[in-house]
Amino acid sequence: MKQTTWLGILLFLLLNNNVSAQETITDKPIHIIPKPLELVRGKGQFTILPSTQIRYNPAFSDLAEAGVFLNKRIKEISGYSLPVGNAASNSIELLLVENLALNKEGYTLSVQADKIRLAAPSKAGLIYGMQSLLQCLPAIRTNARLEIPVMEIRDQPRFGYRGIMIDVSRHFFATQAIKDIIDLLSAYKMNVFHWHLTDDPGWRIQIDKYPALTSMAAWRVDRSGIPWNERKAAQPGEKATYGGYYTKEQIREIVAYATERNITIIPEIEMPGHSVAAVSAYPFLSCTGQQQALITGGQYPSGIQTNYCAGNDSSFLFLQDVLDEVLDLFPSRLIHIGGDEVDKRSWQQCSKCQARMKKEGLKDEHELQSYFIKRMEKYLNAKGRQIIGWDEILEGGLAPGATVMSWRGEAGGIEAAKMKHPVVMTPGSPLYFDHYQAGPAGEPIAFGGFNPLKKVYAYEPIPQELRNTEFATYVMGAQGNLWTESIETREHLEYMLLPRMMALAEVVWSKPEARNWVDFRTRLEAHFTGLAQKGFRFSEGNFTVGIKPLIADGQLKVALETEALDATIHYTLDGSYPTTGSPFYTSPITINGNATLKAITVKNGRVKGNEPAVQQFVKHLATGKTVSYQYPNSNSYMADGPNSLTDGIRGTGQVGKYWHGFSGKDMVATIDLQQLQTVREVSVGVMQHYKDWIFFPTGVSVELSTDGKTFKQVGTYSNRIAADETKSMLEDVRIAFSPKQARYIRVTAKVLPACPKGHPGEGQAAWLFVDEILVK
Repeated sequence: MKQTTWLGILLFLLLNNNVSAQETITDKPIHIIPKPLELVRGKGQFTILPSTQIRYNPAFSDLAEAGVFLNKRIKEISGYSLPVGNAASNSIELLLVENLALNKEGYTLSVQADKIRLAAPSKAGLIYGMQSLLQCLPAIRTNARLEIPVMEIRDQPRFGYRGIMIDVSRHFFATQAIKDIIDLLSAYKMNVFHWHLTDDPGWRIQIDKYPALTSMAAWRVDRSGIPWNERKAAQPGEKATYGGYYTKEQIREIVAYATERNITIIPEIEMPGHSVAAVSAYPFLSCTGQQQALITGGQYPSGIQTNYCAGNDSSFLFLQDVLDEVLDLFPSRLIHIGGDEVDKRSWQQCSKCQARMKKEGLKDEHELQSYFIKRMEKYLNAKGRQIIGWDEILEGGLAPGATVMSWRGEAGGIEAAKMKHPVVMTPGSPLYFDHYQAGPAGEPIAFGGFNPLKKVYAYEPIPQELRNTEFATYVMGAQGNLWTESIETREHLEYMLLPRMMALAEVVWSKPEARNWVDFRTRLEAHFTGLAQKGFRFSEGNFTVGIKPLIADGQLKVALETEALDATIHYTLDGSYPTTGSPFYTSPITINGNATLKAITVKNGRVKGNEPAVQQFVKHLATGKTVSYQYPNSNSYMADGPNSLTDGIRGTGQVGKYWHGFSGKDMVATIDLQQLQTVREVSVGVMQHYKDWIFFPTGVSVELSTDGKTFKQVGTYSNRIAADETKSMLEDVRIAFSPKQARYIRVTAKVLPACPKGHPGEGQAAWLFVDEILVK
């Protein structure tokens, strides 16, 4: 039911009389993030003085706790300890009001020149209203007057789950760093901190019953400064000195700190895979029972046991004991049990696991994994908790009450929602914050990929397939994930988180129709000052020029764009370094031949970013021509659309750009040259990225046709690079032949049947990546 309020009427009058922010108040702008549901500005401001009173009914503990929280924040930036009283004016009144027609995390905020009134149905709403107030004040103590613009706000979040995950297993971060992240989450109205506490490289939580988890499993041989996937295994005699863990006292302190700020901490205890740390301390948990060292990085030595033995009851008893102590520390209803990337080879070779499968009537190891998860879910349910896991927990059958965290794209989340299970969307693109957000030239090292701020801000948590269906309500919200393979320091952690976390905060809080990139980017600039004053490291943005090919009527043009506001783009086409004196971009550039385009962003007369964007263009017979596939490429790797193989742009080492990906399927592409042409050579760009499950094709063939019906093979190629070659490589497969007349060209690239022996995905579908098909 629509409800017309005085607030809506006032907003209508303001908008239709073109009353700007500058005309209705002093010159102090309002830059609240995330954008409130409704905000109407008035004239004047409320000034917080040492005599300003905080007014609330102390009989309600939520009001008292919220009042203490506000007083602490005011004291931090002013030195004032505001008195609690009943003054009618020069006061900040806090109220718990149920009938506000808002959800439980909503609030109303009325700022008048002589008083402030904050009302909400819950403590959560009060905290969020306070954060909106605090964003209007100085970020640190500057001894400036504490002035808040007169305004009316009515606000509530769109989603109930608004989270960030931090991985502390690969690199340990001190309690103060964790608290500071919790402060950031609360400041921008996020409500979940997902704490990834255990994984292969380290165990980070004290468990009294199993002391070796912290005396042994929390420490590994130091390989600092070496890229994660290049770290050699520990050698005999090397001491394990790198790592750390959180004591129960520290965890209780952090949980209390988060609770005060309305942040729920969801702990993650990985199972049944990613258990190297635990197994290194207690070998009886593995299928072999053999002693093994903690891994030092991304390389897994031969014979390493990464799973708990699913056929051994001791594994379940161990995890039950661990969870008992975890539940005593964390009040969260949801407990994350991982469930991802389980290497099932050890189960296949384990007599105890095979016996378990036979006893339980399980047809394969996928169902064994499901059995494992369901058994642990039953235990947690009996303790009054629910499980949440990565989308692999769908394999073999989903546990009855599980919440699914969809990270391998959105497919797992869509499937779970259609099964009427709660879902948290956290797809790698764009919500993995360990991926590059700018550059990557000149940027701190990242895991790979490219998730710039604008891409995060454009994300819609409800997939198209679920919109306008009953299943959309099962999407609880979204979460950004920050894995730390490449992140060793607090400064690097903050840099990768900020400001992408702030963009996601607005995505999960504000209505999609209210989101506007330019408006958000303008508000964000004001927050950069506060972040810098507080000592946070952050990215100022992606200044790398975006290069987008445009193909029409066989003509190749290139559009350039920058995410920077009020900036210009300058470029060259001959490979020379552009300057502020280089041509100024105004409209798409025509590419008439081979070219190397370089482009820079210029703002306020200064070149922004570390290196110019660079793209090579190759003009050939197929440039701009239509491509059709026998088997469609993956929706996750669409590059610039269906004709990316003939757009003249060569793929680079960035997996997510300019490449079409095929999972477990051959690429069979047919190009229509539109008229008969003399053809003598066809080449196709391919990639091998072992760690990303991407392998060179086993073979390539080229066929020609004059009518599009009858094709004749003119050449083949057999791959000479081993599938177990871990070095990332790009290659052009060239097939030359005597000149022939053809209008249609069919290129077939055969995918590797499965990931090779010894690969983490051994036996599973491999990927084939292809970029440009060049025709001469």
